[in-house]
Amino acid sequence: MPIDPSMVPMLETFIYESTTLLEQLDEILLESEKSKSFSEDYINEVFRIMHTIKGSSAMMEFTNISALAHSVEDVFFILRENPGRLASVNEALFDVVFRASDFLKMGIESVQNTGEANEDPQEMIQELERLASIMRGEAAPAAAAAPAPAAASSSAPVADPAFAGLQQIKIYFEDGCQMENIRAFMLLTQLKDICDELESIPAHPENDASLCSEIIQNGFTVCVKPATTLEDVIQVIESAVSIKTYEVLKAEEAPAEPAPQPAQDAPAASAPAPQPAKPAASAPAAGAGAKAKQSLVSVNQAKVDQLMDLMGELVTTESMVVSSPDLKGLQLDNFSKSARELRKLTDELQDVVMSIRMVPLSGLFQRMNRIVRDMSKSLKKEVDLVTEGGDTEVDKTINEAIGDPFMHMVRNAMDHAIESPEERLAAGKPARGKITLSAQNIGGEIVMKIADDGRGLDIDTIMRKARNNGMLTKPESEYTNKEIFNFIMLPGFSTNKEVTEYSGRGVGMDVVRQNIEKVGGTLSIDSKPGQGTVFTIKIPLTLAIADGMEIAVGDSIYTLPITSIRQSLKIYDDQQIIYDTDGTEMVMLYGECFPLIRLHELFHIDTPITDLHDGIVVQIESADKVACLFADELLGEQQVVVKPFPSFLNKYEIKRLGLSGCTILGDGSISLILDANSLLNM
Repeated sequence: MPIDPSMVPMLETFIYESTTLLEQLDEILLESEKSKSFSEDYINEVFRIMHTIKGSSAMMEFTNISALAHSVEDVFFILRENPGRLASVNEALFDVVFRASDFLKMGIESVQNTGEANEDPQEMIQELERLASIMRGEAAPAAAAAPAPAAASSSAPVADPAFAGLQQIKIYFEDGCQMENIRAFMLLTQLKDICDELESIPAHPENDASLCSEIIQNGFTVCVKPATTLEDVIQVIESAVSIKTYEVLKAEEAPAEPAPQPAQDAPAASAPAPQPAKPAASAPAAGAGAKAKQSLVSVNQAKVDQLMDLMGELVTTESMVVSSPDLKGLQLDNFSKSARELRKLTDELQDVVMSIRMVPLSGLFQRMNRIVRDMSKSLKKEVDLVTEGGDTEVDKTINEAIGDPFMHMVRNAMDHAIESPEERLAAGKPARGKITLSAQNIGGEIVMKIADDGRGLDIDTIMRKARNNGMLTKPESEYTNKEIFNFIMLPGFSTNKEVTEYSGRGVGMDVVRQNIEKVGGTLSIDSKPGQGTVFTIKIPLTLAIADGMEIAVGDSIYTLPITSIRQSLKIYDDQQIIYDTDGTEMVMLYGECFPLIRLHELFHIDTPITDLHDGIVVQIESADKVACLFADELLGEQQVVVKPFPSFLNKYEIKRLGLSGCTILGDGSISLILDANSLLNM
């Protein structure tokens, strides 16, 4: 059934919150499965997660999602009452809750794509009910256990004795704000992270839209035991949207409070001050950790993208103003001083805008945990996943782009690389294999590694496959190990003899490489027989704005990313120029030979500078490859906004020509951006 139009404004919040909660659920399940038990805190956390998803999905009328979440909640209610009952259903419970988590994720994804969630969870619900029955010892009534005691609604403006010991605060929402029950539920969601105990009157407002009239008439009472101080709770209430007034009904456990806020019949002038964007800076240090969560604001991705686009336009416009041809030859000290200050502010603004788009890799690493867990059980292998540098941040676009490549390489490691426990023991290895994911920020780019301690790549098998497929372009003896490893990244190359659930279809590493290269990254492989394999990915921090070196070739100006440049130099000695056996021009530098790429020949540009002594040589690198570019001159470093090529150029495969995009220069002209990786692989 399509979503109720009145609920559409809440859809994004529902999707975001549910997705976040399910990620937390997977972390708890993976951690708990290792110890084969749930801690008291984890039981309460799973119960809270399921209770929240149950309520919010019921509010949004996604009944299948709500029903399954309710069944999981019932099981964990039993565990809350008696954690020892887990032993009777241990492994079965973990399996069904993992399956329930997958079902809920697919349901949320379906809601995001179609606005509906129609898959039937009845089989899982029946399994959960069976486990609940076992945990109750068949003695408890079949009805689902109530998750928490609910207090009767109170219409009197006094503390309810049912919640003695909890601080009670009565809240009134602004007149005509509508959906008061949903607003009450959202307030509870904001408060849950800073309260050890949290109840409300009426209870579970999200479950019944008819409660709106009661909340309008009698107010909404929250009953809390703050994790830190009552002041933290008050700050969250004051910053919440559409709250008109609130009144502290009882404060036995709280420090001295400011004078209570007026009740419902108070004049509008005495309502709380306009809601602050974040908690006050003068708040006590004791609550700093909790209040930090409240300072976060969820922003639509489209707005962040638009902000980044505007930042790019600002950088371009600033460059056009400062580099205007009308200013050439003029001595403008005040203008130059102002221009420097503008550049400083623009750089700071750019750093802030880019930081908004940055997300940690921990979420990506965490998803790999689930893959390793599921495949370990399916393949009957024992594998530990070790992660390092999960707090390293990358642009959100890049984080999304590398998700599939990471998943494929981890699955490859599980399927191909890690041996069975018997094989590992026979080879003198520990029975448990290990896959390591690591990330670190090095010189303006992110370096990520996927390493395993498995059997390693078989060079003879790869060469035989390459020979049979006609992929060899030179004598076999001339291939280095790295060149041999690179064969596995060619289309259709697979050494797996059997098609399995995970591999053997000839589609894989070539797609991984292409996806990584789409975001300006590179992939290299190193492997040792019997010891394991390491995949190294290097990717820029962001795709939007980059530091580049402007290079002149004839009347054209090209931009080369600074991260691709190793050095630039002039050639004075003719003996530095040599040719290999197939006639390729090479440059001798420090005893090593590097191919020379003449840009004017590559792009068919007329220029008077064709003698190497007259121009400039720029040494570039990407992954493990190095070459030299010959150009007329270097014009200087410039911060540029990277623009993709228009889609109508895609049919010409222009990126294969050594170009990755374009940018607008200060004088309004267009500069093509050189792609070191493409140039080195032509």
